[in-house]
Amino acid sequence: MKRYLLSLPERLVRSTLGLGAGAAREVGEVVLPDAVRGSQLYRNLVDTTLRFVIEQVGGVEGVYGKQDELQENFLARRTAGNAVEILGIVAFRASPVWVLAALADVCGAGRQLIPEIAEALKEQGLLDKDAQVTSVDQMLNGLERTSSRLASTINTPPLDIAGLRHEWEAIRTEARTIQPGGFPTRETVGEMWGQLKAESARQERSVFETSSLVAVSAVRAGVVRTGEMVGIALLDHYSRTLAEMRQTGYATFAARQFRPYIRAAIDQFSPKRRTLTERLLEKFR
Repeated sequence: MKRYLLSLPERLVRSTLGLGAGAAREVGEVVLPDAVRGSQLYRNLVDTTLRFVIEQVGGVEGVYGKQDELQENFLARRTAGNAVEILGIVAFRASPVWVLAALADVCGAGRQLIPEIAEALKEQGLLDKDAQVTSVDQMLNGLERTSSRLASTINTPPLDIAGLRHEWEAIRTEARTIQPGGFPTRETVGEMWGQLKAESARQERSVFETSSLVAVSAVRAGVVRTGEMVGIALLDHYSRTLAEMRQTGYATFAARQFRPYIRAAIDQFSPKRRTLTERLLEKFR
């Protein structure tokens, strides 16, 4: 009886979370448009997380089918995956999907590469699936239409479209004034895009996921600037990052980027770390 009474707070939390997640799922099924619920971003950040809370925390059975069951290490993978995707939006100006689109437009390869890059953004739900995108200006217009909607629906940080427009104008200005040979050629940009797609396929990740992790690495390295730095140092950093990811694997590389946070999360389970619950129990004892 004593153990049962001590477990009541946990039982109450599990029951409440199960009911709340179930209600959120049912409301979402009715209210949210199919385009939002079908986007990769929604499935990754919301749907599978709700399923975890409903099934694993709330103990609810029969809501989801047996297909595509959650992995045993779902919580660790989902936490890391969500962090990468959200940071990929925050650090979008350092992301290869943005930088390569801008460089492709400037160097004359936009009509070939930008539609492919746009497809990666459509898969993530950052662009409407029926949007026709062949230039950076069209991409920015599309991102502007979807960004605020996704931010309010999925509770993710909105893209800084105004900042991206300023960045795009700066890149175009630099491209007009920089000396020949100081800006990437069409071949260089195309090769970099090919490397990004190939490494994403090798790691069994979406282009946006890989691009997001590369962006986080670029921001930490401090190579995010416009003009010549974008044309040379940043692409070189992309290439070295993808090479390192190829050697270590996506999960290991991601762990290195988040090592301080992962270490702190693990330390929370150390017996040496006293919790508030333990202190309260000692006080009442």
